[in-house]
Amino acid sequence: MFVRLYTQCAFLTATAAMALLSLPALAQPTTPPPAAPPEPPRYKVMTLGGSVSYLGIGVMEINADRAKELKLKEEAGVEVTRVDSNSPAEKAGLKAGDAVLEYQGNRVEGSEQFVRFVRETPVGRTVKMKVFRAGNAQTLTATISARQNNVFGMSQADRERVEKEMARMRERIRTLPEIRMPDVPHAVMGWRSGMLGIDGESVEDQLADFFGVKEGVLVRGIAKDMPAAKAGIKAGDVIVRVEDKSVRTPRDITAAIRSAKNRKPLKVTISRQRSEMTLDVQLEDEKPMTPRGVTVSRPQDFEF
Repeated sequence: MFVRLYTQCAFLTATAAMALLSLPALAQPTTPPPAAPPEPPRYKVMTLGGSVSYLGIGVMEINADRAKELKLKEEAGVEVTRVDSNSPAEKAGLKAGDAVLEYQGNRVEGSEQFVRFVRETPVGRTVKMKVFRAGNAQTLTATISARQNNVFGMSQADRERVEKEMARMRERIRTLPEIRMPDVPHAVMGWRSGMLGIDGESVEDQLADFFGVKEGVLVRGIAKDMPAAKAGIKAGDVIVRVEDKSVRTPRDITAAIRSAKNRKPLKVTISRQRSEMTLDVQLEDEKPMTPRGVTVSRPQDFEF
C-alpha cells in the first residue's frame, strides 16, 4: 500500500515538473526561418545593337537516333555541324560532331535555346561549355566576340529578290503613312530542318504583313535534293500549315512533322506571293545536313 502511494506521488510530481518546463516554450512565439534570397538570373536579356554576340559555329537538333549515334544517354543538347575558321569556337577547341550539353552551367535542350544563350551573352564575356565528344565529357572555354556581318541566312540572289519585293510593297503602301515597313527583314533566330531540308525563321508583325500572312515560318534557303526542294518549296515561301496544324515557329514545324511522321506524303501549305498552295512533301529519314549542295551562301544551320 505504501509503495503504491509513493509511486503515484512520484508520477504526479514528475508530470507537474514537465508541465512547468514546457510553459516558457509554449509562451514564446515560433519565429519562422528567414526566406531564402531569390536566385539571381543567370542571363540578362539584352537589346542587340550594332554588334551581335558571335561564337562561330553551326548547330542542329539532336533527335533520338542521333543521340544513339553520338552515344548520349538522352535526347538533349545540340550537335556542332561546323566551326568557322579563326572563330571563338575554333580557338576554344570545339569540333564538328561535338554535342554541347551545357552552357554556363545551364542545360541545353535544343538549338533555339542555345542560340538565345549565345546572343544574350555580352561581347567579350568568357563562357564555359560542357561538351560530349567520342564518349567523353569535357569543359571548353570560349570568349564571345562580335559578329562582323549581321546579314546572314540567305544567298545574295535570295536577298536581292526579297528586297525587290519589299521595295515594290513599300511603293504600294506609300499612301499609308501610319505603316512603316523595314528596309530589310530584321535579324531573327534561324532554324534548320534536317528532314525537310530548309533554313527558316518565324515571321510576325511587319514581316508577316509584308508576306500577307498572320503567322508562319519564312523559308530562307533550300538544300538541293531534299524533300522540300523536290516538292517545289522555294526560298521566300512562308510555311503556314503542316497537315492540319498551323505553324508559328520553327519548333511548331518540328512537332507537326514528328506527329505526322508516318504520313506520306506530308501536306505542307505555303504562302507564295500572297497566295496559298498545298504541296505534297515526301519525307525521308532525318539525317545531318552538310554544306555540300546547299544553295544558300551561309549558314547551313543555326549560325551565331
